[in-house]
Parts: sequence; C-alpha cells; structure tokens
Amino acid sequence: MENRAHLNDVHTDLITWVKDLTFYKDEVKTFQNRLEEVVKANNNHDILANVEHFQNQFIRQNEVIDTLKHDMKQVDNEITRNVMENPVASDHRYVANPTAMKEEYDIFIKIYNELKEDFEKFLAKTY
Repeated sequence: MENRAHLNDVHTDLITWVKDLTFYKDEVKTFQNRLEEVVKANNNHDILANVEHFQNQFIRQNEVIDTLKHDMKQVDNEITRNVMENPVASDHRYVANPTAMKEEYDIFIKIYNELKEDFEKFLAKTY
C-alpha cells in the first residue's frame, strides 16, 4: 500500500523544509566568513589544515542543500500543477507522501548539526 498524505500537508511540509534549507545555506555563509577570519588571524599549519577541511565540508553542505531544495521544489511544482489542472476538491485530495525525501532531509539535518558542533569546537580552540 502506497503511503499517502493530504495534499495541503505535503505542500506545507515542502515549503517549511525549503525555508529551513535557505536558513542553513545562510548559516553556512556565516561559517565561511568565520573561516576567513581564522585564516587572517592564524598561520599555524594545523589550523590551516582544519580550515581546509571545514571549507570542503561547507562546499558539500551547500551542494546537498541545493539538491534537496531542487527536489523539493520539483515535488511542490507537481502538486501545484495537479491543483491547477483539477482545482475541484483539491483541499480533499491525497498525494504520495514524500517519505524518502523527508528521510534525506532528516539525515542532512543530523549531519549538518554534527558539522556545526565540530566547527564551533574548532572556533573555540582558535580564539
């Protein structure tokens, strides 16, 4: 049996997730700015190696955010198209629940929070 959810609930979830991802992307920019400050204040080889590690991690997080946002917007566009083509009783319609996408989102959040914690520990050591 296919996992289905109310169209409005799925739409609301997708909008919320995309907004959250936009926040995380902005936060990554802040982290990258902090890395620049670390580089300017330090020339220790070990610190610079960690800087490179975090730069790579932030690049990867941005890639994941972009992919997730794109996929979520595609699903939401399909929901919007569905409603536009058949607006009658759309508030009672069910669609496939994007459980796999939710799992990917949850995994991203877990990894992101671990990275953020590691980065905060690194910053505490450098200042």
